[in-house]
Amino acid sequence: MSDRAAYETVVGLEVHAQLLTASKLFCSDSTAYGAPPNTQAGPVTLGHPGTLPYLNTRALELAVRLGLACGSTIARRTYFARKNYFYPDLPKGYQISQHEHPICRGGQLRIPAGPSHRDIRLQRIHLEEDAGKSLHDIGPQLTGIDLNRAGTPLVEIVTEPDIRSADEAYAFLSEIRRLLRWMGVCDGNMEEGSLRCDANISVRKQGETLLGTRVEVKNLNSQRHLRKAVEIESARLIEILEGGGTVRQETRGFDADTERTFPIRVKEDADDYRYFPEPDLPPFLLSEEEIQRITTAMPERPDEMAARFQTAYSLSAYDVAQLCEDRALAETFQRALPTSDQAKPLANWLLGPVRSLLNDQGKEWQALPITPAHWAELLDLVQCGQISFSAASQKLLPLLMEQPRPGPKALAIAHNLLQDAGHDEVRKWVQDSLASMPDKAAAYRKGKKGLLGLFMGDVRKRSKGKADPAQVQKLLTQLLNDHP
Repeated sequence: MSDRAAYETVVGLEVHAQLLTASKLFCSDSTAYGAPPNTQAGPVTLGHPGTLPYLNTRALELAVRLGLACGSTIARRTYFARKNYFYPDLPKGYQISQHEHPICRGGQLRIPAGPSHRDIRLQRIHLEEDAGKSLHDIGPQLTGIDLNRAGTPLVEIVTEPDIRSADEAYAFLSEIRRLLRWMGVCDGNMEEGSLRCDANISVRKQGETLLGTRVEVKNLNSQRHLRKAVEIESARLIEILEGGGTVRQETRGFDADTERTFPIRVKEDADDYRYFPEPDLPPFLLSEEEIQRITTAMPERPDEMAARFQTAYSLSAYDVAQLCEDRALAETFQRALPTSDQAKPLANWLLGPVRSLLNDQGKEWQALPITPAHWAELLDLVQCGQISFSAASQKLLPLLMEQPRPGPKALAIAHNLLQDAGHDEVRKWVQDSLASMPDKAAAYRKGKKGLLGLFMGDVRKRSKGKADPAQVQKLLTQLLNDHP
């Protein structure tokens, strides 16, 4: 049995994110997902003789936006290079990427680590085109090639070897995915392949400073797969070292069904790719004015918005983290908030019944039609006891989604949802409920306090939702406890 505690896991990640552009990095072919195979591969994508690439400036802007969000240094002058290797789904026989002069250098990303946080340093962020896709499941002796994805614009985010566990790797990929989506750089859809990750994994004895020989596990398409791959691969490396063996630098794949890694090829180094400057693309320059324009157009970062929400609205760290998990949700909260003192009730509504209803209807946050004035009216109706939270969330909210214009109170009146019963009427409903279940009332008085909910539900049915739950609970408690 190997002593795993004597070893430290060291991980560096290479995250490939497809940029949110309508066309490819060096031509006008569409990047839309789901088209029939090989219908989005024109002459430039196919590498036909005589064709010339031209840079998609929107892709450049998105790469700069991500670098600025991560605190990277943006290169004012950079160029593309040819990375030479042969794959059947790489028509030109080389990939246009960046080598010694990436668009972004340095930077960092903060991740949760136990009760605190850790900053994971970034080595670089660079632009490159994607390869196509090989399909190995179309027949026992056949492999299909789909070149629709070839030439799609990517950023590759390369970390320093700062990650020390499978959980930290999981946290980094989760945080970079959130940032990419938040900044409008990538949709983060790992199921469609628009976000993928390679993990460089090594182990070393605790206290050592030199890095061990690394292996690279390719094309991990979920946070869960990344975490599992780091766990099992670090365990495999420790077993090799403890057994007196030598780790071989290689590229490995991950089988999600068996949760095992398997060798693909001996790992290439940069020299094996024979990089040289792309002769068909001149170097490009970024002016200070252009960088300032991109900076001005950027949305507020999630950590900045979270800090502002917590300070301005006295929300808990949990509520803020939930609200800022998604930019559309955070902006909905900010746009819908009637007054600062209603921040907590509105957050409860958005994170609870509203999110649940949108999920059930398959709608996005942008589809929420309720105005700040209507939110103020709805929150006041509930707070003043004119309508129960249950009736408001289960009945009034769906009505507002369909026809927000009349307003919450008008809709509640039209659908007989207001709690307008007087004290005497509520008291009679409570008394009738107790009289109908004398055995349950006796059991309550003997200590079965959980039966209070049974009476609450019965009164709600008798009143058809018109009785204020707080008033009902007070009367029930009083009559049950005052009984001899």
